[in-house]
Order: sequence, then structure tokens, then C-alpha cells
Amino acid sequence: MRLTGKVAIVTGASRGIGKAIALQFAAEGATVVVNYTQSEQKAATVVDEIKKQGGKAIHVKGDVSNPADVKNLIQTTIKAFGRVDILVNNAGVLIPEEFPESHETTWDRTIDVNLKGAYLCCKEVVPIMLKQKKGKIINISSNSGLYHPSAMHYVEYVTSKAGMNGLTKALALRLGPYITVNAICPGYIKTEMVEHEDQETERRLLEETAAKRFGKPEEVASAALFLASEEAEFITGELLIVAGGRGMH
Repeated sequence: MRLTGKVAIVTGASRGIGKAIALQFAAEGATVVVNYTQSEQKAATVVDEIKKQGGKAIHVKGDVSNPADVKNLIQTTIKAFGRVDILVNNAGVLIPEEFPESHETTWDRTIDVNLKGAYLCCKEVVPIMLKQKKGKIINISSNSGLYHPSAMHYVEYVTSKAGMNGLTKALALRLGPYITVNAICPGYIKTEMVEHEDQETERRLLEETAAKRFGKPEEVASAALFLASEEAEFITGELLIVAGGRGMH
């Protein structure tokens, strides 16, 4: 119960990595705000699962690239629980288009959700955390943002995640000593986001992965739990790679 008494907002938490983080945080005692953009049913299912395990959670709809939605997400959290201790910027999109055939709208949507979304959520949450003199921000980035050649497949996505890594370090320096800011850079994790990849691509990815398997959302969630816990108090501005040895630096 490492997160007992903590209130955590997890964006994009109705499925995949976000869902795994929400469930694991709740299992460790956190009150969880499950943010989603599309499927209320999926978000409600996550909340129900948390409640069945004796936890506390609510779901709040909102597009993180929309400032009004972000304000509502944070205000709803404060109204319900009075504080925000942990923010997990997990919401993200990957649009499988190859440059230069990819569209400008792909660039806009990818940057808006993956990078601007994290920025907007931080802007709303940071004043609350500074007032509390305590807070943790965890950005779910990607191995793609670390300049590993075979991961740099989709230009817009790679750029958004490299930007998130820069945002992580800049915020860590700006917000110490009260708020820690770290990022997790997952490798190839089996989620709905990568369903479009073909078998040949997956075979090649496995060949360059030391663990010789793909990651699970729960394994990323475990890393997030560590960064959210008191054990990680002296860790900030770091990029934690969870990739099974793919693209080792």
C-alpha cells in the first residue's frame, strides 16, 4: 500500500498502459481519476474493477489537447478529493503514416495530444502541487523518443516523444524541490496502439530485444508505481527505459 492517501490522475486510462497504471495504483491504495476521451464504457469498467477490489475511483471524460477539458479534469478531481498528488501523462496517439506521405493533420493531432496535452495537464496541476509542497509527475514517453534507429518509424510520433523527454527534464529543474518529474520510455508493449504492425516488423523487433519478448502494460505500470512512491523521492528529471533491452544506450 505504497500510495495510501494519495490522489492520482491518469490520462488515457480506459485501456492499455493507462489502464494498467490505474489498476496498479489503486491496488497500492491510491484514489484514481480515470481520464478517457472515447469509450465511457471502458473507463467505467476500469472504475468498477477498482471499486470491486475495495479501491476508490471516478472517470472523467476529456481530450487532453483541449484546455477547457483539462481544466474540467483537474477541477473535478479537486472537487471530489481535494488534492492531486500524482499526475500520469499517459494519453497518446500513434497515427501510422509514413513521412513524407503523412498529412499535416497527423502532425497537428500527434503533437497536440502527446506533447501539448502533457504540457496543459502540468500547467493545471503544478500550482496545486506547489501549494501542497509535494507532487509527482510521470510522463509516459517512448523508446521512439530516444533516437534508437529502428524505433524511429513514424516521424510525428518520434518528435512528440522526444519533446516529452525535453519537457520532463525542463520541468524537473523548474519544479524542484517539491515536485519530481520523470518519464518512462517503454519499448514495444503489446497494446491496441500497435495492432497495425505486421508480423515481419514484429519479428525484427524481437530480434533486437534482449528479453526476446514484447512487454506487458503491467510492467510499465510497475515502473510508474516505483516513480510515484516514496522510494523514488531522490529521482527527478530521469528517463526510465522499460524496453527489454531494445535499443540499449
